[in-house]
Amino acid sequence: MAKSIGTVVIDAERCKGCELCIPVCPPRVLEMSVAVNAIGFRYPLLRDGCTGCELCAEICPDYCFDVYRSVKHDDAVSGVSA
Repeated sequence: MAKSIGTVVIDAERCKGCELCIPVCPPRVLEMSVAVNAIGFRYPLLRDGCTGCELCAEICPDYCFDVYRSVKHDDAVSGVSA
């Protein structure tokens, strides 16, 4: 069985700290930093578990997210051994 996995690259310096991305993330893997960027705003940080759904990128008014997605195949189901 295939599972979608993803990651995002966050442009922390572009972020204005609106936090719109935090509640829209289905796997809840975004959290706001304690640190601030060069313009004085906290920015999102990514934890493990991103699915690559792209909702963060769609809602971000400052275009801070680049989303990358791939498919991970379950080797046990496909019969492939390590």
